[in-house]
Amino acid sequence: MTESWSHDGRPVPDLVALLRARIDAGHLETWLTSESGRSFAFVTNTDRAMLMLLNGEGDAGEHATTPNAEGESDGFVLSNGQSDTYPDADTVALEQALTIAGHVVREGTWPADAHHVSDR
Repeated sequence: MTESWSHDGRPVPDLVALLRARIDAGHLETWLTSESGRSFAFVTNTDRAMLMLLNGEGDAGEHATTPNAEGESDGFVLSNGQSDTYPDADTVALEQALTIAGHVVREGTWPADAHHVSDR
């Protein structure tokens, strides 16, 4: 059975469309929750994105990576106004991030070709 995900208590029929609309509206942080209690975070600066998959409250989770990427990017603005900077190795390009996010929500796992690390 496929896991159901929601955003703000509403089902997410098309995650990529939701994320693009939120980015266009200036909402750079999006959290999804699943019926099993897992969470998925998508935070972007419109060029790169930090993607995190957590198994439940208190879990350090896993995040998508770009191995061997150098440098860092700023402008990852959270809903509370905090602006973060992340190493590029800990984020992925926006278009790749949208593809990865769609797969995680559809399949419940990272795509086979997506690099990710455990933060547990």
